[in-house]
Amino acid sequence: MFDKLEDLLIRFEEILSELHEPTVTANQERFRKLMKEQSDLTPIVDAYTEYKKCRQEIEDSLELLEGESDEDMREMIKETLGESRKRVEELEQELKILLLPKDPNDDKNVIVEIRAGAGGDEAALFAAEIYRMYVHYAEGQRWKVETLNVDEIGIGGMKEVQFTITGQGAYSRMKYESGVHRVQRVPETESGGRIHTSTISVAVMPEVDEDIDIVIEEKDIRIDVMRASGNGGQCVNTTDSAVRLTHYPTGIVVYSQTEKSQLQNKAKAFALLKAKLYDMEQQQRHDAEAELRRSQIGTGDRSEKIRTYNFPQGRVTDHRIGLTIYKLDKVMNGDIQEILDACIAADQAAKLVKMGEN
Repeated sequence: MFDKLEDLLIRFEEILSELHEPTVTANQERFRKLMKEQSDLTPIVDAYTEYKKCRQEIEDSLELLEGESDEDMREMIKETLGESRKRVEELEQELKILLLPKDPNDDKNVIVEIRAGAGGDEAALFAAEIYRMYVHYAEGQRWKVETLNVDEIGIGGMKEVQFTITGQGAYSRMKYESGVHRVQRVPETESGGRIHTSTISVAVMPEVDEDIDIVIEEKDIRIDVMRASGNGGQCVNTTDSAVRLTHYPTGIVVYSQTEKSQLQNKAKAFALLKAKLYDMEQQQRHDAEAELRRSQIGTGDRSEKIRTYNFPQGRVTDHRIGLTIYKLDKVMNGDIQEILDACIAADQAAKLVKMGEN
C-alpha cells in the first residue's frame, strides 16, 4: 500500500509541475484532465502527508521520552504519543478506503426512473412521494433536477416518472437507491383501516458521456411525434412536441413531453435511451461478474427489495444493511443522507474485506 502511496505522491508533484507549463495551459482539454486528476488525488495526498507527519511525531516522541527524566514532561510526551498513534490508525483505515477501486461512473450525473408497481393508485401515490423525496434531497445538495417525462394520475400520483439529477458526485450516492421500495400504510381510500403494502421500482442510471460510444442505428429506431398529454403550459398540449422513441432490438420505449420544442424533447428522449442502453450493458457485465456482485451490498438486482417505509410505526428499514431508523417524516422530506452514508460505509467495508482476502 505504501509503495502505491509514494507513487501517487510523485504523480501529484508531476501534475502540479505540468499545470504551470505554458503548453498545458494553452491546451484546454489537457488542462481539464490534469485538474481532474489533481482533484482526485488531493484527498489521498492530504491524508498520506498527515500520516507521514504523525509517524514522524511518534518517532520524535519516543526519542524525547528516552532522554527525559522529568515526570511531568514524560506524561505530556506520552499523551502526545498516544494521540499520534491513534491518529495513525485512523489514517491507515482512511487511506485503505481512499485507495479502493473507484466506480468510473461515480462523478456522473444520473437519470432516475421511478415506476409504480403492485398496489394500483396507492403505488402511484407513493411513486410521486418518492419523486418529491429525491427532489428535496437534490435541492439540499445544490443539485439540479430536470423532468424528462411523467405519467400522472388524477389524484396526484405518478404511474412513472423519469428525471435527471445534475451535480458533482450524484451517481456515487444515488446509485444506492436502485431497487424495489415498499410502503406499508393505510390508504386514504381504505375505509376499514387496514394496512396495505404497495411497491415501486427505482432505477438510477449514469448519464452517458459523449466519449462513451453508444451506437444507435437509424434502422433500429422508430420516432413518433404527438401532442403532449396531461398538465401542460401554453403550447405544450397544442403542438406535436412530444417525442416517443422505440428501440427495436431491445424493445425499449422512451417518451419525452416536458419541453415546448420537439427538438428539445427529442434530445431528452435520446439521452434517456442512451442511458438505458448503457445501463443494460453495465447490468449484463455486472451479472457476469459474480465476484464483484458478492463484494457489494445487496445483489445489484433491480428486482431486489431494498427498503420498507412503514408509516404506522414511523420507521424506514434498509434490508441490505439491516438499518432501521424512526424518522420517516424527515426521510420523506429528503433527509436520506444517513441511509446513504450507511450504505456507502457497508459497501466500503465489504470491499475492504474482499481486498484483504485477495
